[in-house]
Amino acid sequence: MKTVKAPYIAELDSLSNADDITTLLDRAGTRCTIDCLNWPDLYPYAPLTTFTIAHSATQLYIDFFVRCNYLRAENYENQSPVSQDSCVEFFVSPDLADEKLYWNFEFNCIGTINASHRRERKNPTRLSDDELRRIRRYASCGTRPFREMEGMFAWNLLVAIPLDLLGIKYEGKPVNMRGNFYKCASATAAPHFLSWNPVVSERPDFHRPQNFGLITLL
Repeated sequence: MKTVKAPYIAELDSLSNADDITTLLDRAGTRCTIDCLNWPDLYPYAPLTTFTIAHSATQLYIDFFVRCNYLRAENYENQSPVSQDSCVEFFVSPDLADEKLYWNFEFNCIGTINASHRRERKNPTRLSDDELRRIRRYASCGTRPFREMEGMFAWNLLVAIPLDLLGIKYEGKPVNMRGNFYKCASATAAPHFLSWNPVVSERPDFHRPQNFGLITLL
């Protein structure tokens, strides 16, 4: 099981410019690679994908970076199937005593979000529009949808998720959670399904809390 430690950076909440936040994360955050090719025979394509993570007293910050050959963003309404597009995802189980309860946050490259919490893949409780609006998203690709393009692309998506949305109150002491980070694009010319912590299943399935790694907010 992989582990990642997210440092506390108080200054993050005082910044509103995405470039300033990204610069601070690059300097003081923790960077990891999403490179587990769990189904190499079925889906061998593996675009370079990293995430940098840190937190403030109120927000969890994740900056995803991707370098790829295909770029797609056709879903522009929240709670639409963004995993079809060029997509990055964060799944988290914030309560170690209730590991079956987890949140899924899925974003395409223009910041469209599909998010819910659940105890199994079926029967999700979708986040409300008000809850989704609280999740800040900064997309280098802009916010307008577009059909798939082929070429050489590099893009990033910076997100800030309120800790209280996850039921977490940071009080200066380490907080342990379990979770995983993903890169996928199921409807592109090169479909792929990468993870940070390995996923054990016959076919792509990210809804597997038993395959989450350990995330510690320092």
